[in-house]
Amino acid sequence: MAIREIVKKGDPVLGKMCHPVTKFDEKLADLLDDLKQTLAEANGLGLAAPQVGILRRAVIVINERGEMLELVNPEILEQSGEQDGLEGCLSVPGMWGYVKRPDWVKVRAQDRKGDWFEVEGRDITARCFCHELSHLDGHLFTELCEKLYTSEELDAMVEEQEEGQ
Repeated sequence: MAIREIVKKGDPVLGKMCHPVTKFDEKLADLLDDLKQTLAEANGLGLAAPQVGILRRAVIVINERGEMLELVNPEILEQSGEQDGLEGCLSVPGMWGYVKRPDWVKVRAQDRKGDWFEVEGRDITARCFCHELSHLDGHLFTELCEKLYTSEELDAMVEEQEEGQ
């Protein structure tokens, strides 16, 4: 396992469509293990293969129970509800924005051996599924928000809200 460098906004790889995974071999297992280790080191909630420069349809999402889910060739089957919340991205460090996402999502994916399964999530997990799967199609959360905020601006907003209560 290795910690890989996370690609930053502006790198052309983040705007490209990822290829389906067709070989479920040691190379894929190494990629998934590296994604998990890189995500843990970066203290994020999700990481997609293109964020480490690999154009394959593979992501890691940490669900609401703190479990790291490996999703290979994932696709959203169903979604419902709506939530509007703050998002950040390891490829867009120090920037945050409000994004509308479904409140509940069901995903179909393959595991590292190629077996299909379904998983669903609410709230932050649904948000993470949508965010990470967007990376596989070459999209960043920044395309969906009206304004980006720096960490300092967010801190000031929170401070204002706390003073107003």
